[in-house]
Amino acid sequence: MTALARFDGAEIGWPGRAVLRDLRFELQAGERVALLGRSGSGKSTLVEAIRRQIEARQLRLALVPQDHGLVPQLSVQLNVWMGVLDDHSTLANLWNLIRPTRRARAAVAPWLETVGLQGLGPQPVETLSGGQRQRTAVARALLRGGLVVLADEPVSAVDQEQSAALVRALNGRFPTVVMALHDTDLALAHATRIVGLKAGGIAFDRPATEVGPADLAALYAR
Repeated sequence: MTALARFDGAEIGWPGRAVLRDLRFELQAGERVALLGRSGSGKSTLVEAIRRQIEARQLRLALVPQDHGLVPQLSVQLNVWMGVLDDHSTLANLWNLIRPTRRARAAVAPWLETVGLQGLGPQPVETLSGGQRQRTAVARALLRGGLVVLADEPVSAVDQEQSAALVRALNGRFPTVVMALHDTDLALAHATRIVGLKAGGIAFDRPATEVGPADLAALYAR
C-alpha cells in the first residue's frame, strides 16, 4: 500500500532550525492519528510536513490550522465557504463575497449546525469568541471534505463535550485524520493510532489501545 506521507530518517523544521530529527513515520489511508506531546515538541511541524507531501501528490485535503486561518472582517458564512473556493470560478467567488448565493448558504448551513453555529452565518468572525472561531474553522474543513484532514489543536478552545462532538464530526467526514491534540483522553477515545513526540523525535508510535498511563506520564515529564 502506498503511504500518503512518508519520512524515512528525515530532518524537518524551519530554515536554520531542525525540530524533528531522524524522523521515521508513515501515514496510510484510513488511519486516525493523534499527535501528542508537550508544547514545542514538534506536533505542528509534523502536521505541516505531512501537508506538503500530500499536496505534492495533488490529493484533496482539508486543514484546521492552529491559528484558525480566518478573515476576521468577513462573515462566518464566507469564512466557511472559503473551504471550497478552488472548486468555483473567480467570478462566482467574487459574487459570493458581495452577496452569498442561496446555493452557497445552503451548502454551508448544515456544517454550521454540525458545529453548533446555526444562525451565526451573517456574523463577522471578529465578533466571535475563541471557541466559536475554532468551530468556524472546523466547519470550513467539513464543507471542503476530501481524502485527509490535518487539524492542529482543532478543539483546544471548546469544552469537553463540544470537543468530542467536533472530533466525531471530523472522523465521520474524512477517511484519514491527523490531529495534533493536547487532550490525551480525547486522543485515546477517538484515534486509532497515537504518536508521541518528545526531545526532537518520536517517543512512541503505536495503536491507541496499546498506549497506557505510564507512556503518557513519560511523554509529558520534563
